[in-house]
Parts: sequence; structure tokens; C-alpha cells
Amino acid sequence: MNITTIVLIPGLWMTALCWGHWVKHYSEKGYWVVAKSWPGMNADIDQVRRDPGSFAKLGLVEVVDHYEQIIRGLETPPIIIGHGVGGLVTQILLDRGWGATGVAIASAPAKGVFRSVFRNLKLALKGRSLTPQQFHYDFANTVGDASSVAAFERYVVPAPKRILRQVALAIFNPDAPSTVRFHNDSRAPLLLVAGGKDRVVPSSMVKANFDSYRESKAGTDYKEFPYQTHFSLLRERKVADYVLGWALCRANGSKLTAFPNQTDAWSVQLSA
Repeated sequence: MNITTIVLIPGLWMTALCWGHWVKHYSEKGYWVVAKSWPGMNADIDQVRRDPGSFAKLGLVEVVDHYEQIIRGLETPPIIIGHGVGGLVTQILLDRGWGATGVAIASAPAKGVFRSVFRNLKLALKGRSLTPQQFHYDFANTVGDASSVAAFERYVVPAPKRILRQVALAIFNPDAPSTVRFHNDSRAPLLLVAGGKDRVVPSSMVKANFDSYRESKAGTDYKEFPYQTHFSLLRERKVADYVLGWALCRANGSKLTAFPNQTDAWSVQLSA
């Protein structure tokens, strides 16, 4: 399969600006990279912070539909890559039949990942806005205070409370928008990526999400980078390179066990 396009989906508390390093890196490799913010969050980041009313009532379905419309307009199926809630959006899009392959990085869990319930509730209680201290503790916990503050001031925006509630309380909603058909045999291959030092979406939660796909015959892989945090996963070129290499292999029907020079990470498969 000839893949020319990559779609990048941000998560909560950030806009598409967070993908800057990946956009540059993939563009230099010759790919057309589409990195769009959630609906209502397309303005300058300072304006997004000043006026969160344009996306305050945004729900998960609206976010998924937004990216589905973007993908519908593409000439060929893209690689879909999402981070955090964007990873959940990626899982849902693949379940809907979109994408050549999909990568969910530190993904918010789909409904039914029971290990996530109490963690999700704790996350939702943080509210719509993060403080610099919360960002440092949960997102950038391996860097110094100055670097964390600089990242906070560059990237962080308020989050829609409705999406926080929808993800956190999914288990109590029979029609939860975060529902994914884990048994779907016809979806495109999926890679779930975890950071070993991630405090927002711990690797155990990503692994539980991965385990939920055991009934599916569709290709599903898991990759853990032991020294990465929730935020640093978006900053490391080696993560971007691994993700792209995996996606190209899977799109062409190849089996994946490991890539060379990846001694700090490991991967496993559910199916080939």
C-alpha cells in the first residue's frame, strides 16, 4: 500500500501545536501531514486560552466526527496517530473503518477497560484547566521546573469538561461514546504505545486496553518506551520513527517483532 498522508490527533489540554516536532519530521520525509485541532480550537493559542467557550461543550462524538470528515476528504487511507484522548479517537476511527493503520499513543482507554475507572475519575476531578504544578507532576515529570513551565506556557489549554466526564464515566453509560468494538476483525492494524513514566495514562492502563483486543483477528501491537512521560512521547524522534516504521510494515502486511536500535523498548503482538 502506498501511504502518502499522516493524520495527527491531539488529546486533552492541548491543540495540534503539540505535534510540531512530528509534523516537521514527517514532512521532511516527504509525507503530507495533517495536524488539526479539535473543533472550536483552531484559533491562536492565546485566544483559545482566553475564550474556551467555543469548545466548552464539545463531546467525544463531535471530535471523532470532525476527524472522520477530514479523512473522508483524503485521496488515500492515511496513517492515523493520536495522543491521549486523541488515541481513543484513533481507536474509534479504526473501528468505523477508517485509516490504513492507526497508532494510539498513551491513549485514554475505551469503555470496558476496567483497570482505568478510578484513574479516569481522578483525572476528571482535575477539572477543565491544569495548573503548571499539575502539568509538571503528570505530564512532564522527568524534566526540570523551567523546562516544564516553558512547555506549559507553549502548549496547555483548557479542556472540555463534557469529554472529561464522558471518558471518566463511560462504564456507567450503556451508550458511551468511548465504546469500541474490540472484537472487530475488519479494522486496520492498531499499535498502542505506552510511556513507562507516564502518570496520566500509566503503561498498565495501556496494556489493559491492548488486552481488550484479544478476541479480534485484526493486527494489534503494543509498544512501551520505559523512560518516556505523557508529554515526552510527543518530543522524541525515536518514538516518531518507530511509529512510522511500524505503520509502514503493518500497512504492507508485514509481521512486526522488533526494530533494530530499540533497546529501551519492547513490543508484543496479539495477531498477525
